[in-house]
Amino acid sequence: SKPTPVASTQVPASEVGMNVPALWMVGDKDTTIYIFGTVHTLPDDIDWYSGTVKSALDASDTLVTEIDMTPAAMAQMPSIVQATAILPQGITVRSLMDENERETYEGALTKLNLPVNALDQLEPWYAALTISQIAYQNAGFKEENGTENVLESIIGDTKGRDSLETIQFQLSIFDGLPQDAQVEYLVQTAEEVDNIGPILVELVDEWAVGDVEGLGDLLNEALESDPVLANRLLYTRNANWAVWIDERLDQPGTIFMAVGAGHLAGKENLQEKLAERGIQITRIQ
Repeated sequence: SKPTPVASTQVPASEVGMNVPALWMVGDKDTTIYIFGTVHTLPDDIDWYSGTVKSALDASDTLVTEIDMTPAAMAQMPSIVQATAILPQGITVRSLMDENERETYEGALTKLNLPVNALDQLEPWYAALTISQIAYQNAGFKEENGTENVLESIIGDTKGRDSLETIQFQLSIFDGLPQDAQVEYLVQTAEEVDNIGPILVELVDEWAVGDVEGLGDLLNEALESDPVLANRLLYTRNANWAVWIDERLDQPGTIFMAVGAGHLAGKENLQEKLAERGIQITRIQ
């Protein structure tokens, strides 16, 4: 039996996003793709799973996420990280820095109550991601509250699954940066350690009320200093995902696609990449 499509209430943009995160829709006569902008780690008190988002997921036969989020796939994560993100024996992340950089970096670890050698074995890009993760946890964010984790636990084995990328590909976005760029990224993260939590709080505040423009402004500002990373992290992937959506429209069905909200805001966003391919996207929440 075909799932009942959710009534697409075309509302003026000004009335969309009344205190709920943004939800979009792309479709043709036999395919509907809901696209929900997510946040991968959230505090306890945000109720986003209701209303249109819930009915869209109920109506969908397949959940599509950036990477495979099933428990079996997630169990592989530590060994993939181990193979990708650990420095060769005898090299520490601090040995890749000059004195000033090391001081900044060690200061950030001290602020996080970590010993200065805590992340010595990690490649610079992974040390940067780890610092951010710890800062998020300290600000009350939890990965199990992340949108994708919640969706995954809600649907269990009741729906089909698909993913846009592999874990290896996502890690290669950072791992493929030249080493000096990785160190620079790590030192910038260390310099910003006090702001990491508050900036995410601000982003989530914009996200929770569906303020895509505000989210885009914050994002553009954050990525301005690092155009190479912005291109690898967002713009190129948005273009790839537009191709995926274009091709997926050739198969009938109803899809719920959950991807980071940053891909649906700011410069060269997914909506723009779809428009370039002549695909219309409508915001329905």
